[in-house]
Amino acid sequence: MKRMICALLAVALLSGCAAHTAAAAAAVSAPEDPIVVGYCQTGAESDWRVANTESMKSAFSEENGYELIYCDAQNKQENQIRDIRRLIQQQVDYIVLSPITEDGWDEVLQEAKDAHIPVIITDRFVHVSDASLYAAYVGSDFRKEGDTAMQWLDTYLTGYGRTGETIHIVELQGTLDSTAQLGRTAGLEAAVEKHTNWALDRQVCADFTTAKATEVMRQVLAQGQPIDVLICQNDNMALGAMQALDEAGVSYGGKNGMLLISFDATNAGLTACLAGKIALDVECNPLQGPYAEAIVRQLEAGEQPEKELYVDETSFDFRAITQALIDSRLY
Repeated sequence: MKRMICALLAVALLSGCAAHTAAAAAAVSAPEDPIVVGYCQTGAESDWRVANTESMKSAFSEENGYELIYCDAQNKQENQIRDIRRLIQQQVDYIVLSPITEDGWDEVLQEAKDAHIPVIITDRFVHVSDASLYAAYVGSDFRKEGDTAMQWLDTYLTGYGRTGETIHIVELQGTLDSTAQLGRTAGLEAAVEKHTNWALDRQVCADFTTAKATEVMRQVLAQGQPIDVLICQNDNMALGAMQALDEAGVSYGGKNGMLLISFDATNAGLTACLAGKIALDVECNPLQGPYAEAIVRQLEAGEQPEKELYVDETSFDFRAITQALIDSRLY
């Protein structure tokens, strides 16, 4: 690692040439080299992702004693694997990885472990054969997010006396096999299993993007099937779906229209919630940089961090949200 190499060189200078004692002492007393962190981000597909990236860049800043090498995988796992290998070659001190999907990481994470570079997983989880291949995970409890949304839906429908009618549900999913998609879908499917009158009619991937959501929502609407509840696995997809709904003249948001449930709680999503267009927005907290930076500090101190750390999150009901609450938030 860069800082270790510098330290060894300093020792060699001290022991190898007494005539240069003063110069060597000055080198040793110089400020410590920055901690070099390689950050492998999925891409910039959503407002949430942009906020997540900015949080990481702020936490691993030069002012905080870091040199950050940022890698944008453009939503391709093969790019992330390539980026990790390049970071290993550069002998970074730590790698922070926000994985696109959960599987397919054993080989490259083993390479990082062999190079003695701790890997911190953020946002989405990884399935690996050996948990020691990563130092810690920090992110959201996506299954809990899904359960939160479904508990709200159950309470809402019960409150309006809709327990006896068939509830037709459509889900716009994010990137398939990502932790966010798997957890939120699992919460929905478990709730459907418990409610005999809930019908999960369609599940369509829209890759967490606005444009894709508009496209697939137009296709869903063209089939002419009833939709009582539309679940979008992030705000960008909700905004895209709303565009298609507006084009088709479909009523949504509130007691008499289609219920739209979203995730992320970005500024745009909460603004739509305040307008009554999104009925419920479940927070997915992107401000994970300070959590990841704290883990690096623990590892630097020789401490063992918690293996899994979940960020604090809440949810927002269109009947209770205010502009002041939106203005008070950081993203």
